[in-house]
Amino acid sequence: MKRLNITLPEKVAEAIEVYQNKSKFITEAIIEKIEKDKKEKLDSLLIEGYKNEYNSDKKINQEWENITMEGWPD
Repeated sequence: MKRLNITLPEKVAEAIEVYQNKSKFITEAIIEKIEKDKKEKLDSLLIEGYKNEYNSDKKINQEWENITMEGWPD
């Protein structure tokens, strides 16, 4: 464990007064926020990757269609 001295806005400090173990509450809140940020980052990277692959797949499909349609009457 590491002890930290933090400053909170007055309203936040008042809101957590109802919790008996404030350290546990704050730790859980921080972990939840970190996990949420990681998930959002991963989602963003996946969306970006899918968009990049879509363009690549679209090009390959167009090339494949051109090859397969060769020799077919218009």
